Amino acid sequence: MGHSFTCLTTHVVFSTDHRKDLITPEISGRLYEYIGGILRAESCSLIAAGGMKDHSHLLIRVHPSKAVADLVRVVKSRSSGWIHDTFPKSKAFAWQTGYGAFDVSFSAIEEVKGYIAKQEEHHKKMDFKQEYVAFLDRHKIEYDPRYLWD
Repeated sequence: MGHSFTCLTTHVVFSTDHRKDLITPEISGRLYEYIGGILRAESCSLIAAGGMKDHSHLLIRVHPSKAVADLVRVVKSRSSGWIHDTFPKSKAFAWQTGYGAFDVSFSAIEEVKGYIAKQEEHHKKMDFKQEYVAFLDRHKIEYDPRYLWD
């Protein structure tokens, strides 16, 4: 085979530091546009983005040369710096240390896009902690509840 072909799609979820309500409506739309730019600069693309005041969901097409851990570190670092520079009243903004990353098959991309788009509706039934634990359980990721939250 002369070329390599990939379709690497990942659903990344992370919270603001201590799950504080820091992603205001003023910040939200511009934040996800900025994150899209960060991802393009990293040879990746943002398929969908959304969340609530205390956490974000990103559906990313990942370039095969990129490690998800490095990509998330760059996104979180650059986006928090941009928030500090762009929104002076948000100097306390910070992302949590960790994140969740879940593979998405091509056939499930539309479903995940819909899930991300309906965050407000979804969170009328469950909070971020419940949602995050459900993701870990659904993907059979082992964790110690004592160390799950900061």
